[in-house]
Amino acid sequence: MGLVVQKYGGSSVADAEGIKRVAKRIVDAKKNGHQVVVVVSAMGDTTDELIDLAEQVSPIPAGREFDMLLTAGERISMALLAMAIKNLGHEAQSFTGSQAGVITDSVHNKARIIDVTPGRIRTALDEGNIAIVAGFQGVSQDKKDITTLGRGGSDTTAVALAAALDAEVCEIYTDVDGVFTADPRVVKKARKIDWISFEDMLELASSGSKVLLHRCVEYARRYNIPIHVRSSFSGLQGTWVSNEPRGDRKVEQAIISGVAHDTSEAKITVVGVPDKPGEAAAIFRTIANAEINIDMVVQNVSAASTGLTDISFTLPKTEGRKAIDALEKQKDAIGFESLRYDDQIGKISLVGAGMKTNPGVTASFFEALSDAGVNIELISTSEIRISVVTRADDVNEAVRAVHTAFGLDSDSAEAVVYGGTGR
Repeated sequence: MGLVVQKYGGSSVADAEGIKRVAKRIVDAKKNGHQVVVVVSAMGDTTDELIDLAEQVSPIPAGREFDMLLTAGERISMALLAMAIKNLGHEAQSFTGSQAGVITDSVHNKARIIDVTPGRIRTALDEGNIAIVAGFQGVSQDKKDITTLGRGGSDTTAVALAAALDAEVCEIYTDVDGVFTADPRVVKKARKIDWISFEDMLELASSGSKVLLHRCVEYARRYNIPIHVRSSFSGLQGTWVSNEPRGDRKVEQAIISGVAHDTSEAKITVVGVPDKPGEAAAIFRTIANAEINIDMVVQNVSAASTGLTDISFTLPKTEGRKAIDALEKQKDAIGFESLRYDDQIGKISLVGAGMKTNPGVTASFFEALSDAGVNIELISTSEIRISVVTRADDVNEAVRAVHTAFGLDSDSAEAVVYGGTGR
């Protein structure tokens, strides 16, 4: 038996009973002959509570101290889990991200992993121990400051450790039984997917599916680490995410893998932009210099009478104020007339590698939205994805309509959401 990395989200270790249930699952893996490394998130809503506390003390907390505060949640979880494992008669050692050798850049609150040097983890495993690692955190390469990895950081920690330790698999335990064709909180008849390719999972993750985060899947694809998404609340087989189906199973990839949605974005429209070379570059260089990631971009055809056009793009709501301020400072240099901000939007995405070889998918997608009375504001496509922006109030209805239109509804019992947070 080889080495297995297991990751448990906040809903799995939300209380003492949850921690003891997770400890038993870990010990069972050890008894089956595996070397086990565990990455754990903060308990329940601990991280959100710490964020709220920080904002009460300081409206704009310093990045370094904010990271120092947020990493406390995972340290609590890892220590309690190690205690629970020892009560079951097995040795466990807990490690912070820095002790585990997770080396990052110096960008606080959303650091990126540069390297993993898991010497202490290997030593613990060689001594027969179970290693428990605090997720979501690392240490900066230059200043040796504690850093956090941002949203989905514990998933990324787990895959990075699996790659560094040459693990057989990275098991991601959450509060649903695997990856579904849509969010089971919105679509009660969503079907569990037995296997999905890295490419399709990347598109679902980047389009709003919260069961796995984009950075985690990207890392796994780069190092070819199979991911097994499972529930910590049941013993059911979950979803394999990999280049090829596991073992001898032959799984034909579906035309459509699933429908994802996202209501965490906002839309900015730059009104009255001179339609000449360099204008779009100046707008998006301003956004890039503010360290803001954007998603969809649409430029209208310029008006013949004025020679002006509008450029719209979507970005995280949390970055909206910063983007508006950055563009306003460059208004005279760029030469646009005004800015419009809209945070009441939602994105619906249809994902599937089979789309590019099956005519009619695009037509069926738009017909489903039309029949549901959903108006489209922006459209973006790739070879395996179609995304549209609609009103936020229309998102749930749109997801259900598209899911049904493409025959993704399950005939069996409704999907179970055990924890309720999605992590």
